Amino acid sequence: MTDQATALIAAGTGSGVPTPPDVSSTWLTAGDGIDGLEVRAVETPHPGPGQILMRVEAVSLNYRDLLVINGEQGWRPLQPVTPISDAAGTIVAIGQGVTRFAVGDRVSPMFLPHWRAGALTQETYHSPVGGPIAAGVLADFLVLDEDHVEAVPSSLNVAEAASLPVAALTAWHAVAVRCGVGQGDRVLVHGTGGVAMFALRFATALGGRVAITTGSTGKAARLAELGADQVIDYRRTDVAEEVLRWTGGRGVDHVVETVGGVNLNQSLRAVRIGGSIAFIGLLAGLSAPVNTYELVTKNVELHGIETGSAEMYRDMVRFIDAHSIKPVIDSIAPLADVRDALRRLANGDHFGKIVLTADSVIGGTPVGLER
Repeated sequence: MTDQATALIAAGTGSGVPTPPDVSSTWLTAGDGIDGLEVRAVETPHPGPGQILMRVEAVSLNYRDLLVINGEQGWRPLQPVTPISDAAGTIVAIGQGVTRFAVGDRVSPMFLPHWRAGALTQETYHSPVGGPIAAGVLADFLVLDEDHVEAVPSSLNVAEAASLPVAALTAWHAVAVRCGVGQGDRVLVHGTGGVAMFALRFATALGGRVAITTGSTGKAARLAELGADQVIDYRRTDVAEEVLRWTGGRGVDHVVETVGGVNLNQSLRAVRIGGSIAFIGLLAGLSAPVNTYELVTKNVELHGIETGSAEMYRDMVRFIDAHSIKPVIDSIAPLADVRDALRRLANGDHFGKIVLTADSVIGGTPVGLER
């Protein structure tokens, strides 16, 4: 019997997981915009030795997905590629020699699949999922090495879990690993996107007090409900001055800088002497005039944050389950509505993560949402 046949038998009726169909769908982008996204029928892939076949049940969107799909400078695919970086789903078949997972397990692909543990290095910093080269997750089924996926939190349904590999892990890396937020620390978080919302949830669960910025008066009450101690309207208020007022002139212990560009100057003014800034954002551009001498006079630690390792992801999952942390979900729509969802992301009106779920339905409930 071939490895392929063995894998498909593993997904038969004995496991309670339906056998995958012979033909399924995948989406492709040539970097020519949202309207240029195409869906194609393909032969459903089969896992080889050491691989798993995951049924994609939910995906979530990140700003970098727009860069690839719109073919921004440096992000345009050289040939059509499957986009989108974040997903969660169920293993429906396994190849020979797989030991970490079994059919029926719920998993997510890791954004940087070769970064397993320790510091990020040149040897592990390659092949990010859903970029202009490495294939993404906008497909019905994915074949992945078993070491390139991790189990999702048991406390989350699949739509919630799909928001973790990029946004949540980036926030965890920033807040818990590099900044080391602790009891009573004051933290400034910029914005209300996916990373910012997870930074708010993690920082408050770690005992921090959080000030967060928004340009929408309608979002202020929701941010307070999520645990923010101070909500700052950056359109009407000088953020750094408001932070200094909030902290009695001292400045915050940590800043989660999700905007980037010239906004770093606000973060430098707002942070205390000896504080830390986790730098993540590129929304305001890839370069800007920055008061670099303030880095010196403030004796600041400036951390460049790339997502995170599989080891960090496992630590984060345990923390999420232990503290019953729920992702902030802006909206959930069918996968077929991906173009409209991307436009919503581009408009910047979302609050938290935009999630899309697979069309497949079992017992009247979208797959995975029952958990």
